[in-house]
Amino acid sequence: MGMIVSADSFAGLVSENLKTNSRLVADRFEKRHDHVVRDIRRLIATNPEWGAPNFGETPYVEETNGQTYQMYEMTRDGYSMLVMGFTGKKAMEWKIKFLEAFNAMEARLRSVSQPVALDLNDPSQLVPLLASYAERTQIAEAQVSAMQPKAIAYDRLDTADGNLTLRPASKVLGYPERKLAQWMQANRWAFRQSGKGPLQAHVDKRNTGYLDHKLYNYTDERTGEDKVSATLVVTPKGLARLAKLLPANSGEAMNG
Repeated sequence: MGMIVSADSFAGLVSENLKTNSRLVADRFEKRHDHVVRDIRRLIATNPEWGAPNFGETPYVEETNGQTYQMYEMTRDGYSMLVMGFTGKKAMEWKIKFLEAFNAMEARLRSVSQPVALDLNDPSQLVPLLASYAERTQIAEAQVSAMQPKAIAYDRLDTADGNLTLRPASKVLGYPERKLAQWMQANRWAFRQSGKGPLQAHVDKRNTGYLDHKLYNYTDERTGEDKVSATLVVTPKGLARLAKLLPANSGEAMNG
């Protein structure tokens, strides 16, 4: 059937890496998330060679309680296999919507894949390049400072894909770290559980690819227990968006 490719076709269903996730599937098909996860694990166990590339386990922070849980990201093939047994009229409607979302996102990515000239006045083009430069610089600094792991742990890039913790992100953006944290909370980019603790990304800002979390395993010096902490990171896409929203004079910013 003919399909109109528009942003509404895939809004919130499929990410720009052409994947959806188990939480979205559970929500739209009105199923318990733990049941969806159970079905995914059965698929992986049945054929690990096929399942591993099509389903990837990843953590997320539940906004309502600040706890970290696991979900699965999945490719179009993984999604199709998972929902194959879902029945009913409403299930069929969502099967079609998700597939249309995959097709629409794929079409959009193809349409913007042509190389374009770099506009040095466009923050959306410059910020990812700056992030990449910051990554290389901070990795080099980290190697020089290898004897000071605690001092550098939260002041370097946490992944190889350009994500930045708040401090280096604020430096790239030229915006004070404290003001950036305040702006994120005021504009519903991030929050602190019960008004305290580390910043956590709002779910919608993770879904749009602006923010993410980096998990750290550590041992509690007081109790000796192994624990996990989640640290907020800003993606290159998020940096580009923030560069447009944050004013040059570090004053009040537009709502984002």
